[in-house]
Amino acid sequence: MCGIAGTYRWPDGKVVTDLLTEALAHRGPDGAGGYGHPVGDGEVHLGHRRLAIVDLSGTGAQPMASDGLVLTYNGELYNAPELRAELAATGVRFRGTSDTEVLLEAWRRWGTDCLPRLRGMFAFGVFDERTGELVLARDQLGIKPLFLVRRGQGLVFASELKALAAVTGGSLEVDPAALVASLLYYWVPDSRCAFRGAEKLPPGSWLRCRPDGRVDRGRFWHLRDVAAEGRERALGGELPDLAAIVEESTRRHLLSDVPVATFLSGGLDSSYLTALAARERPGISAYTIGFRAEDARFEAMPDDLRYARQVAERFGVDLHEIEIAPDVLDLLPRMTYHLDEPIGDPAAINTFLICSAAREAGVKVMLSGMGADELFAGYRKHLANRLALRYQRVPRPLRRGLSAVVDRLPVATAHRGFRSVRFAKRFLSFAELPEETAFRRSYTMYDRDELLALVDPDLAGTVEDVLTEHADTYQDNELDDFVNRMCLGDARMFLPGLNLAYTDRSSMAASTEVRVPYVDVEVVRAAFAVPGDRKIVGRQGKAVLKEAAASVLPREIVYRPKGLFSAPLRAWMSRDLAPLVREVVNDGVLVGSGLLRRDALARMVAEDAAGRQDYSKHLWHVLTLEYWYRGATSGSGHGARLTA
Repeated sequence: MCGIAGTYRWPDGKVVTDLLTEALAHRGPDGAGGYGHPVGDGEVHLGHRRLAIVDLSGTGAQPMASDGLVLTYNGELYNAPELRAELAATGVRFRGTSDTEVLLEAWRRWGTDCLPRLRGMFAFGVFDERTGELVLARDQLGIKPLFLVRRGQGLVFASELKALAAVTGGSLEVDPAALVASLLYYWVPDSRCAFRGAEKLPPGSWLRCRPDGRVDRGRFWHLRDVAAEGRERALGGELPDLAAIVEESTRRHLLSDVPVATFLSGGLDSSYLTALAARERPGISAYTIGFRAEDARFEAMPDDLRYARQVAERFGVDLHEIEIAPDVLDLLPRMTYHLDEPIGDPAAINTFLICSAAREAGVKVMLSGMGADELFAGYRKHLANRLALRYQRVPRPLRRGLSAVVDRLPVATAHRGFRSVRFAKRFLSFAELPEETAFRRSYTMYDRDELLALVDPDLAGTVEDVLTEHADTYQDNELDDFVNRMCLGDARMFLPGLNLAYTDRSSMAASTEVRVPYVDVEVVRAAFAVPGDRKIVGRQGKAVLKEAAASVLPREIVYRPKGLFSAPLRAWMSRDLAPLVREVVNDGVLVGSGLLRRDALARMVAEDAAGRQDYSKHLWHVLTLEYWYRGATSGSGHGARLTA
């Protein structure tokens, strides 16, 4: 796990690459390296910051050059031992034990054909001195980031967007469409980038730059195709051995020459991984979080710590408990900076604080249960959308009456929130809508009219574009299974756009690598070979994963109510952050620039304060967007400006 950067036929390429590499120092504090070579009438330069995980010696240093090939690589290959053996059998002699060298030799032998054979998380640039070609590639599921900017025949790339924005002289412009998308989702979809002129290399794809200026692109893996293959397997009655596949993925994800620990929330996903990891690494450490008692009471949050302790005791895990009572006024601008783009999920703070505590204890690698909810239908929205189909069969007068009653109920008083009322209001906001619209509304922040009322009227067309993109992506499949259509939509949008993005950026801000065993190509193949009626059974989500975990975990853990890897937002917004919210609504740059409408924000604040609606998540994201936008348009943070 590292930071990578480079330039190809870019003005002052060495200076720019050196600046990029230095800007990524937190991603790789264990070493730095650079490389340069002529290309046509220009040069190529590659930079690297190393977080040493496998092969801690100098033979793992990067950029790695060997017989005319040069590689700068960020990630881990969990099938490196098998690839190494296969390559060695053909006569390849390895100098060290790093997976970097395995990747370099796999590229030499197979070129882009090696990409679908890689099992892991990766983003890399590989340069061929003989042809003068630079190829960039990104892993199948978008676990690792890769940003790039193209100008003329030149290109610059890096692991972080803020680094690119800083070295392009303030010439990158904030993309209003990305900000509208961010308001809708509370994150920026992987298909968009917060700055015009910059882009994210799509998951499962590669890009080749040639000395004559030509640029080729290719796709070596697509989730839509994997889901279609899974449907055929399911129709054939072939149900995968999920327990064996998850166990094998977890074992592979423990491959490391440094200590590995786990996130342990006490929920199913992290408990299952921790139990499996403890079998392989007895006494493994785990990290869990708790909240200030008054915050947890106000938020009506479940007591996850009790379950985490139970798992740790049963499997001999060394549990470290961290109380999340952060100075949010201090952490908010710091996290906004590290997250690169406006991401409004407070779970990023949890990840950063856990990884920081682990790093202080000497832990560089953490396993996370990220991805299981998306792949196995574990979110409340999945069950809620299924229930909505039944709700639509209830006579219309009864639905109208129920809606009127729920609408009058408060979501909170001065001393506590009412979680069930919040859920009911949320459910009724989408329960009667068509499938794609209902699914979008079940997890996004605003419906179409609310979003139009919030943003500059000149952005109305952009709102329509963003909504159309969601519909196009959701409907781009051949599945006849409603649950798996939702899972595919999540795996293509929600997972890379939010969860993998904040996990990478928050953990690397603490110089820590997070691995995600559920977000593994073999686990994903298995997930889409499971019919939807095996994922949601009755009112149980993730039913098939729970069956697999029940052979390892106590039933109390497997079938406990779903916890939340989140934060006590209502408590924070009503106490710590209330003055800041008022300042942003009245005098913020988003309102001052006309991007957001003051009257719409003021209505949200008033409704939230009165306890009629829960807008804490919306207002938290407005704060993150405000801080990001200030940095992006000031020239001091991200070095960019807005053009609508």
